[in-house]
Amino acid sequence: MTERRAYPSDLSDVRWALIEPVLSAWRAERRRYALNIGRPPEHDLREIMNAILYVDRTGVQWRCLPHDFPPWETCYGCLAKWQKDGVFAQLTGVLRRLLRQQEGKGAEPSVCVIDVQSVKTSTSVPAAGQGTDAATRIVGRKRSIVTDTLGLLLAVLVTAAGVQDSAVGTHLVDQVAAAHPTIRKVWVDGGYRRHLVGHAATLGIDMEITARTPGTNGFAPIPKRWAVERTYGWLMLHRRLARDYETLSARCEAMIHLAMTNLMARRLTGEATISWRTSTPKDQTLIPG
Repeated sequence: MTERRAYPSDLSDVRWALIEPVLSAWRAERRRYALNIGRPPEHDLREIMNAILYVDRTGVQWRCLPHDFPPWETCYGCLAKWQKDGVFAQLTGVLRRLLRQQEGKGAEPSVCVIDVQSVKTSTSVPAAGQGTDAATRIVGRKRSIVTDTLGLLLAVLVTAAGVQDSAVGTHLVDQVAAAHPTIRKVWVDGGYRRHLVGHAATLGIDMEITARTPGTNGFAPIPKRWAVERTYGWLMLHRRLARDYETLSARCEAMIHLAMTNLMARRLTGEATISWRTSTPKDQTLIPG
């Protein structure tokens, strides 16, 4: 492979070492059932992942990928296959467990937080996949995520913005209860209906609705739920997520998993994330995560 100049979004050697086993296992499994099993892979997995991270981090269109990456059709094709095969969710789970242990916590959480974010969509999103959020008046999609108390992703669901929070919350609580049986408590905001508390109780989960302190003016972190709000801030460092550009909601979920994989790998290796808000390279601020 011809050497090229590295982009800021590229994986370092130590971060690639965390991700490589999962991707290599996926490729080996695919090759077991391939007809052209004797043909060597044409493109390097690391370069494909670097290209996908480049899109997620910078927000460019797939067809605008720099030419020193593999062809955009190959990169997007791998994104689609990894999403369908659950590779991104697997990566998120592996890195989350490692990071929780590094922080001195158990590998599996006992408490989680649910929150929702409404975002505008681009013209590439079908009208049938959009809606209007009655609370924020945003026309687009909703991203609902579940995190642990460290703000690490447990589950994500992307829907039309008009879907009720309680309907999404029911699906997420079921998903979390099945995937993480150690969960015993979940914090949500006032947008979730009271009947969801009873549904969570049938799954052995205590749901607590938290809200802003009455009389509070301006921005103020909501007790117990600030961790998930911070996670949305981390995700916004990836420009592809500033607006929903994905035709399929499942692809948007994959981009969120990918962003979280990038953030957790950096935290595990002690590498800071460069903030794009600064004006000159000399003044760039490095932030955790």
